[in-house]
Amino acid sequence: MTSTRYDVLGLGNAIVDVISRADDDFLLKHGMRKASMSLIDEARAIQIYEAMGPAVEISGGSAANTIVGVAGFGARAAFIGRVKDDGLGTVFVHDIRAAGVAFETAPSADGPSTGRCYVLVTPDGERTMHTFLGAAQDLHPRDIDDDAVAGAAIVYLEGYLWDPPHAKEAFRKAAAVAHRAKRLVALSLSDAFCVDRWRDEFLHLLRTGTVDLLFCNEAELRSLYQTADLDTAIAALRVDARRAVVTRSANGCIVVEGQQTVEVPAYPVDRVVDTTGAGDLFAAGFLFGMARGLSDDGAARLGALAAAEVISHLGARPETSLRVLAQENGLLK
Repeated sequence: MTSTRYDVLGLGNAIVDVISRADDDFLLKHGMRKASMSLIDEARAIQIYEAMGPAVEISGGSAANTIVGVAGFGARAAFIGRVKDDGLGTVFVHDIRAAGVAFETAPSADGPSTGRCYVLVTPDGERTMHTFLGAAQDLHPRDIDDDAVAGAAIVYLEGYLWDPPHAKEAFRKAAAVAHRAKRLVALSLSDAFCVDRWRDEFLHLLRTGTVDLLFCNEAELRSLYQTADLDTAIAALRVDARRAVVTRSANGCIVVEGQQTVEVPAYPVDRVVDTTGAGDLFAAGFLFGMARGLSDDGAARLGALAAAEVISHLGARPETSLRVLAQENGLLK
């Protein structure tokens, strides 16, 4: 394998997270299904923004959160995603570059405004998301930098990309470029309702070897195989996936590769403040561990540590250095 330019390159929806606290009554009043992610149009986006309380704005998006986490561990990281040349687009570009991530996708001069995700966090730490994809849905195969993808040890893709048709083609192109260069392709299923929409196509990606490593949580895995029984779903996963990581919140995670299983506990957290980004940051730690040649156990422990850090505060980005945190916990030298 040739030398790499990046440890991990992410491809995903370039979204600005607008995070606010809300109670269950607010969700009911506005017809929101708790703990889900719904796609909305710009009119609905404006309506929600006007109704919600004080908010924090920060560049987000599932894969972008993961890539920022990878950079936080000290890896060489890059991201491909589309924003518009507007105020929120400026926020996104500044934040992701300031986090040490290479981001070179040119902003759109016209078309829909920069995508945003309204994240309503209830007192129990659960988050309910309403996403206006905006410019993010205009991600196109021409935005894929073949040299950057071929130069990344791992290419990481988010399941949410399957909603916009051009982004889906960009996903397929990136995976093909990566495999021609003998690189690894990882996929996050993103959301159980996303799996409901694209179940057959996600299964096809696994069964054809388009994806080498799958990330999912229990709800997403059950949705994928349409079963309430976790053991049944994992048995099916052993057949379909080359390698998969199933996160289980407070119950840690399971790494599945053929008939081999590695179970790693969650890191203890004094108080869960906001679960936004927990899966994204878990993936960041695991991918970093893979890029550094760690065992599945070692990579999963880094993932668990990163997830514990991000759920201890509001927002989907770490507030402390993940590299320092890992060193303090004896996971990195």
